Amino acid sequence: MQGIKLFLRGLPVVPREKENPATAPAAVAGRISRLYQRLTGARELPIGVRAWDGSHAGPDGKPTLVLDSPRALRRLVWAPNELGLAQAYVTGELDVEGDVAEGLRRVWASVRPETRPPRIATPGNAARLLAGAVRLGAIGPRPAPPRSQARVRGGLHTPARDRAVIAHHYDLSNDFYALLLDESMAYSSAYWRSDAPGYTLENAQRDKLDLICRKLELEPGMRLLDVGCGWGGLLMHAAEHYGVTGVGLTISRQQAAFIADRLARRGLAGRVEVRIQHFREFVEPHAFDAAASIEMGEHVGAEAYPAYARMVHTSLKPGGRALIQQMSRAADAAPGGGPFIESFIAPDMCMRPLDETVVQWRAAGFTLLDTESLREHYARTVDAWRSKLEEAWPRAVELVGEETARVWRLYLAGGQLAFEQGRMGVDQILLTKASHVEH
Repeated sequence: MQGIKLFLRGLPVVPREKENPATAPAAVAGRISRLYQRLTGARELPIGVRAWDGSHAGPDGKPTLVLDSPRALRRLVWAPNELGLAQAYVTGELDVEGDVAEGLRRVWASVRPETRPPRIATPGNAARLLAGAVRLGAIGPRPAPPRSQARVRGGLHTPARDRAVIAHHYDLSNDFYALLLDESMAYSSAYWRSDAPGYTLENAQRDKLDLICRKLELEPGMRLLDVGCGWGGLLMHAAEHYGVTGVGLTISRQQAAFIADRLARRGLAGRVEVRIQHFREFVEPHAFDAAASIEMGEHVGAEAYPAYARMVHTSLKPGGRALIQQMSRAADAAPGGGPFIESFIAPDMCMRPLDETVVQWRAAGFTLLDTESLREHYARTVDAWRSKLEEAWPRAVELVGEETARVWRLYLAGGQLAFEQGRMGVDQILLTKASHVEH
């Protein structure tokens, strides 16, 4: 593939070849259909395709992939698989009429199991893609990355780089996140206890916060540490309903400002403290009765994870409990979630199978009490976030711009599918620290 890319750098744009008028109405879409079948092994197009020449291939109705120019295919030549497709989608060079998640679901189902995910960047497929791109007039210089693509520098998982990564994702806009999330601003899997029509995302997030507090056996007067506290929902819930005091750590300035404002309005400023502090910089030994870290561990990285687990262990009093809610992956899935997530959403993210994470916490000195999978709960949670985004689409575009809004539409659609299919999961890991006094 590298040799093809070197060749492409010096290649001029090839004009699209002239079509025979008798066959033009099906020309481009038909060629795309045949190319897709060769690259993926699918027997037919799983969704409709409408091309820039007005031609259509595949099933009628929605979802339909819309290609307004060859530029989207050029991105796929330079960045095979999901990254090139994602770049084309977020820039509007290709679009989807209908539900994006349903389109992804049908595409995945159409590919032979042995070739999932679709692997375009094999030598044979790369040659087929290049030949097809030449015929369709899609050859040319590498398109510039979208503005919304992350650009972070520095040593992997150093505090400075971690702050840049978190700022890219979490400092997007508090108002934007408020469009997606419930009133508690919980940006993690909810816990769905009912299918009743009146049972909402807000109810499910409240039940998730209650579940965490019960597992931690919180009681009035206890002190809770929340590592990666988000917008403070767990700390405020625990303070108001379980009588605890708490400290939350975040490296997002926008999150910290949001928490400080909400604490003041709820009269909790004297009971909950938020610190803009990296976990590596936090030292308060044996000071907390309980600790939680909700979907923060996947941002820590493999090299730093032992230090993260030791910090939680050191912060707890003997006999204290910790609850870690963390995303996981199937053994054969990408550790970072794949090129799209790693490039646009969460650079440096690192997931591992659940059992490998449990080993890390045991090595830090914890005893495992329980694990609980929330994977199916997360698929439902993401579906609720998707619905809220679509309902508030004009406002989302106003807040973050259309390109970033499209990033999130694609991210949530792909995430829902990954949880549905078990390629990604999320688990609650309940731990306890030995009750003897450490020396």
